[in-house]
Amino acid sequence: MPIPAPEVTEITRPYWDALREGRLLYMRCACGHAWLPARRECPRCLGDRLHWEEAGGGGRLVSWVVYHTAYSDAFKDRLPYNVAVVELDEGPRLITNMVDAHDALACDAPVRLAIQTVDGVALARFALA
Repeated sequence: MPIPAPEVTEITRPYWDALREGRLLYMRCACGHAWLPARRECPRCLGDRLHWEEAGGGGRLVSWVVYHTAYSDAFKDRLPYNVAVVELDEGPRLITNMVDAHDALACDAPVRLAIQTVDGVALARFALA
């Protein structure tokens, strides 16, 4: 069973298109705040003067959990797998997966973008730097 596919909308399309091209984009407001995932207004000031910026690919591992039970049949062949929070060097945080061995992960470890294509979808994943 394939993993659930993302819902690509008008607002998220630039993000998914960039991943297919090997780039990671995040949103920034005229007030300076940056974030992921995409949305129509700034979560800080609620302004709508937004633009996309390209991330450099670096960041740090903030947190993670390793799943040993599949709560969806789509993930049963991937056990064990991790779900991680990475903070990009530019500030935004995103929920992702680490491609490294679970026992190698450590809080605040530097990471690098490692885009992987799964079931035809390019995903922003990370590896220890």
